[in-house]
Amino acid sequence: MKNMNQMMKQVKKMQQQMEKAQEELKNKTVESSAGGGMVTVVANGHKEIVSISINQEVVDPDDVEMLQDLVLTAVNDALKQVDQMVSREMGKFTGGLNLPGLF
Repeated sequence: MKNMNQMMKQVKKMQQQMEKAQEELKNKTVESSAGGGMVTVVANGHKEIVSISINQEVVDPDDVEMLQDLVLTAVNDALKQVDQMVSREMGKFTGGLNLPGLF
């Protein structure tokens, strides 16, 4: 029974550390750009878009589709980078195990 109590304490400690790491991810950001830096997107570790910068040169009223594509590309890449960052950070606690629903 002593081993079970000790194990439960370790699990609780790991859970607290993971919660803290998840909260810290909100302050970590990734940056992605498209069109040679014409569109830049910054996202945080909670998959929130923090900022979008669009270079004036890429704004063409006659070619809105190109601007839409650049924004879409930069956003999707930023979100992919967030997933990779979260996997790296949380992988420290799971030893590389991919535990569904954990994060």
